[in-house]
Amino acid sequence: MVSEYQIRVAPHVAASEQALRQYVAEEYGFDVRTLTALRILRRSIDARQRTIYVNLKVRAYINEMPREDEYQRTEYPDVSKSPQVVVVGAGPGGLFAALRLIELGLRPIVVERGKDVHERKKDLARIGKTQQVDPESNYCFGEGGAGAYSDGKLYTRSKKRGSVEKILNVFCQHGASTRILADTHPHIGTDKLPRVIENMRQTIVGCGGEVHFQTRMTRLLTEGNRVVGIETVSQQPSSVVQQPSSVVQQPSSVREQTFLGPVILATGHSARDVYRYLSASGVELEAKGIAVGVRLEHPAELIDQIQYHSRQGRGRYLPAAEYSFVTQVEGRGVYSFCMCPGGFVIPAATGPEQIVVNGMSPSGRGGQWSNSGMVVELRAEDVEGDDALRVLRFQEQLERDCWLAGNHRQTAPAQRMADFVNGRLSYDLPRSSYAPGLISSPLHFWMPQSISHRLQEGFRQFGRQSHGFLTNEALMIGVETRTSSPVRILRDPSSLMHVRLEGLFPCGEGAGYAGGIVSAGIDGERCADQCAAYLRQ
Repeated sequence: MVSEYQIRVAPHVAASEQALRQYVAEEYGFDVRTLTALRILRRSIDARQRTIYVNLKVRAYINEMPREDEYQRTEYPDVSKSPQVVVVGAGPGGLFAALRLIELGLRPIVVERGKDVHERKKDLARIGKTQQVDPESNYCFGEGGAGAYSDGKLYTRSKKRGSVEKILNVFCQHGASTRILADTHPHIGTDKLPRVIENMRQTIVGCGGEVHFQTRMTRLLTEGNRVVGIETVSQQPSSVVQQPSSVVQQPSSVREQTFLGPVILATGHSARDVYRYLSASGVELEAKGIAVGVRLEHPAELIDQIQYHSRQGRGRYLPAAEYSFVTQVEGRGVYSFCMCPGGFVIPAATGPEQIVVNGMSPSGRGGQWSNSGMVVELRAEDVEGDDALRVLRFQEQLERDCWLAGNHRQTAPAQRMADFVNGRLSYDLPRSSYAPGLISSPLHFWMPQSISHRLQEGFRQFGRQSHGFLTNEALMIGVETRTSSPVRILRDPSSLMHVRLEGLFPCGEGAGYAGGIVSAGIDGERCADQCAAYLRQ
């Protein structure tokens, strides 16, 4: 017999498989010895009251064993001799587009301007040590995209656009823990996600596709109003994956290549050169709203104490606490974004004279700080001008102002939270997870007034909602600007093709149609579906 139950248990029961089995058997009146397997289908923490509970949906197998896998597998056929599709970008949009193309019997050719996920990691470490950012290999560019080193959070509200479960199952098939299928706010973790991404690449290559690293698109190839491929330039040694278990290094040189086929354009939210190229080429774009602000970092122990209503914090059985805040200030949203419990703040610039910060955390979330983006909604009409790149230029200027305030290095300007709210300079700063270092700076003075004023009022409201949250123990680090793309590449809602160029499928977060790993993956699959339909025509 197989039965499903909704239960509500103490954290110590949820943390022990033996205790959980005993609880289910006693609660529903059967002998625990007949319970041959117990699977958790859904897990969430209820911390609204002082007594914390864990809500679980479980499936109990009584006197029989599970017949199904914990996740649903996708079959990927050999497509080595199939028609090919060019996928520009190996972030979540591009990777899921490539995998879906294989499902549909098409051969993906993936080109990625950055390095593979392991080589990329060396360049990330170098930012903290030398203060130098490689413009082609950083926290935004490279295999896995911006999400590869930002915690691997998989929570999304984009359920109407496609199957969230499909995306999570594909992650599990490539090595992610099956916990992500049950958790309300699933995440893989910065320490685990690179291996999962590498396994996805091996699937693409093993089925006959190609992945080309350090290969940057320079031009779309067109015939009339139809896109038929791309031109690229590669800074060798270019990692061209040709076998499932090898990355072949080419001789050092600059190499130009042409790749033919319809194009899924999944370049991510920071590919500003692509936006400028498209704009100069007359490709229809529009300015898109973003959100800008800071990274707010608290001691993790303090957030645990606040969220779990206890001086003991999380204790032995609870995870690092999360929070979510949202309010309206003078007609614009102010909210927390991309919360990283037990994580650290990272430098996410993609070029010279920029400071951009983001957050990430490992799978265990055991660090001594917790951070989140604290951002203010910025609409396209809030920025002066009428051209499609005006929000992008605003974003760039704010990042340059931050670089100037950071002493012309990746040293980030920072201010204590209560000092910011009260308009005071912070004469010293607490310890921080931000590796390149901090410099005290009056963010309330040099950030745009429309942003700083709304953040100040938002923090006052959040402090009233959650006692102890507004404190000088918390640190604001500037600036968080890469919350989403500042540009939308216009496409037809039904075909997902560009409104004027046949065979071009703007995809994912960089095209302005997604806002995170899962929604980008969903959009990648949808673009692959429409590309297959286009080829059938």
